[in-house]
Amino acid sequence: MYSKDQASKLKQAFWTAFGQYIAPQLSAEGLRVNWVNYKTGIKHLHFKLHADKKSAFIGIELSHPDTGVQELLFEQFKEFRNILNGYLNEDWEWQLHMTDENHKIVSRIFTTLPDVSVFKEEDWPKLISFFKPRIIALDEFWCDAAQSFEVFK
Repeated sequence: MYSKDQASKLKQAFWTAFGQYIAPQLSAEGLRVNWVNYKTGIKHLHFKLHADKKSAFIGIELSHPDTGVQELLFEQFKEFRNILNGYLNEDWEWQLHMTDENHKIVSRIFTTLPDVSVFKEEDWPKLISFFKPRIIALDEFWCDAAQSFEVFK
């Protein structure tokens, strides 16, 4: 078991390592991107990467405090489901109105990698191999789809 400080330092070390690893990768538009804190340009719409002691996930998170607006965003993504799946080359889970780790109502489109721990450095290559192609695919998708979400700015 790690102290809070040790756990925080290990997580920070992983995200720093991942950020450095993926930093040379340019966006679909040929720009430098902060991949770990990807900016969609739409408030309450994030590409989220998360890893803890049991698993990891990457996804699109809709966190608008108005659940009606959240549902509209979710429906807009449903219109793009086939296109999104084409970029990802896999089907992700779709959850409307779930409770996140901070007890807030969010909606997510995501995929999970089970049985890995951000606290085990030997799992870091698996985590990086999981996150990298998917965040790049999300960026490519977003490059094509972002205009359709401008109404939510």
